[in-house]
Amino acid sequence: MATRITLTSLKVGLILVLSVILLAIAAGGAVFYYYAKDAPKLNINKLESQPSTVVYDKDNNIVATLGAEQRDTVKTNNIPVQLVNAVTSIEDHRFFNTRGIDPIRIAGAFLHNSKGGSVNGGSTLDMQLIKLSFFSTSTKDQNLRVKVQEAWMALQLDQKWTKEEIFTAYVNKVNMANGYYGMGTAAKAYYGKSLSQLSIAQTALLAGMPQAPTTYNPYTNPEAAKYRRDLVINAMFKYGKITAAQQKEAINTPITDGLQQLKNSVNIPPQDDNFLKEAIAEANQLTGEDAANAGLKIYTTLDSAAQQNLYNIVNTTDYVPFTDNIQVASTLINVQTGAVTAMIGGRGQDPNVVFGNNQAVQTDRDWGSAMKPLVDYGPAFQNGIYKSTGTYIADTGPYYYPNSSDQLNDWDNKYMGNLTVRQALTLSRNIPAIKTLAAVGLDKSNQFLTNLGFNFNDPDGGGLQYANGISSNTAGQGNNNPTYGASSLKMAAAYAAFSNGGVYTKPYYINKIVYPDGKEKVVKPERNQAMTPQTAYTITDILKGVVKGNDDAIPALSTGLTAQVPGLPEAGKTGTSNYTGDELNQALDNAGISVASLQGGSIAPDENFAGVTPQYSMAVWTGFSNRLQPIYGDNLYIATKVFKAMMTSLYPDPSSVADWTMPDGMYRSGNELTITNQ
Repeated sequence: MATRITLTSLKVGLILVLSVILLAIAAGGAVFYYYAKDAPKLNINKLESQPSTVVYDKDNNIVATLGAEQRDTVKTNNIPVQLVNAVTSIEDHRFFNTRGIDPIRIAGAFLHNSKGGSVNGGSTLDMQLIKLSFFSTSTKDQNLRVKVQEAWMALQLDQKWTKEEIFTAYVNKVNMANGYYGMGTAAKAYYGKSLSQLSIAQTALLAGMPQAPTTYNPYTNPEAAKYRRDLVINAMFKYGKITAAQQKEAINTPITDGLQQLKNSVNIPPQDDNFLKEAIAEANQLTGEDAANAGLKIYTTLDSAAQQNLYNIVNTTDYVPFTDNIQVASTLINVQTGAVTAMIGGRGQDPNVVFGNNQAVQTDRDWGSAMKPLVDYGPAFQNGIYKSTGTYIADTGPYYYPNSSDQLNDWDNKYMGNLTVRQALTLSRNIPAIKTLAAVGLDKSNQFLTNLGFNFNDPDGGGLQYANGISSNTAGQGNNNPTYGASSLKMAAAYAAFSNGGVYTKPYYINKIVYPDGKEKVVKPERNQAMTPQTAYTITDILKGVVKGNDDAIPALSTGLTAQVPGLPEAGKTGTSNYTGDELNQALDNAGISVASLQGGSIAPDENFAGVTPQYSMAVWTGFSNRLQPIYGDNLYIATKVFKAMMTSLYPDPSSVADWTMPDGMYRSGNELTITNQ
């Protein structure tokens, strides 16, 4: 009887145990399904890491690395067995024998964590890759829901990728501290070596870091880093990956062995910041991607030497005596190619601010008389209004804007009588300029500007006031001339067409983009014949007088002469903006000066210069951030001095530079040019 009761009790006990097990399995399955059904979709692309975007200058030298993460990816065949052994020994020694999850490790982790709220441990390398790609390593993602979803996605991943592919993705994905991602990146940054060149101790250090990159950072926490490294070394010995002698040697290796001085993980040189900002914007447009984080190789038009020289000129007083707080923006363009060669968007910019304000491309300031060749005289020669630079035009008055009661004057409030076109433009006289525009007509002038990359709209439905390209800024005069906004980029590109036989090239910053898969996108610059070679040569020849001085009885303006580099073929035009009457009074107050103290000189919100040589076009804007803080006195010469300093650096032997060649269809008689056919 007792035996029967005992057997019955045993059967009941077994049934109860099996029932509990089955219920636990069912409950576990239900929990697994409940969480797994909401797991993110397994997007394979998110598992693969892109290398850092690298930017090169025109000579294929690296000038910057971009992106939130500094990363050099490695391929499977470049991963040494030693690294595989180190990582799997410490992280997942059954990695090659499991299918995404390891039930033994999960069970052990469950028992270990049963007393706590967080869920740690038990993750395979497959699951860790999923975590790094779809979740995070923060405390908020250390819970049962995330762990189940990681396991479910790891099971899917193991059906799609080989173990080699998974391991490679893991090696490239992990955070290695100090802004570096991927073990290949860390090997180069920390040791200056490839992964295959590392010692066992060095390999073990890298293999142990991903669990807690900041904690195990050998530069900031060497003791903790050594502790973790030694755990890896001992694990490698435990699983038979190294010998006892190798274990001893590695353990006794100082943690600092081979470590090189740590470099900044993100490289955005301050002198290149403004140029790079525009280059990356262009790359975004060309690729349709976030170029800084797309793992691209971007080959730009940047001339690093020229950029450094321009930066030094603008940000020191070694070349130009700058007044505190005065600002400068400038663009340098290669005339033959149309490529942007160098660019500065301001003085004294914060080196810690990446891709900050760039005044060089902004069109909120007035370029004054630097527009005259573009608005008035270029269109006049292009459309046959003038055929000779010796044509006379009257600088007489009083004169009013067409269809307006606003009187037009010059900076000196004087009239010079009959002037040749050459004299009128060289001396920047306003009345001849507006008369020229009236003869050309607004539509033809606007078409000329459009061909040079400008897009001005007439707010008055036909009035000439919006496009006069003049300067009337004598203190106290207060002419209400509308602002003619441009930028140093647009001005340099437009003037480049004068130097390049009338061919306009839309300015660009990039020559070529190489994608991570090796495909290339070569940039083809947009060009058009904006004017005839005869028009381009004529305007250039006239503008030589602004810089070099005129042979005529009437001398050139002194401001332009400041840009002169002896022996160098060069041409250019100054441009001074003006204040309205109310603005003028406030500007005088801000400067703490009176009209009398100027002694007939100019006071302006902007002073500019656009100039060319046979190889380069350069536009320089100067002014204060606050437009009502005026430029006057010696500051009126800063733009031309910047141009001269830059050209001096570009041309160590200016006398060797060949002058522009006069095209067919025109001839010179004395100092004047005549176009016979264009």
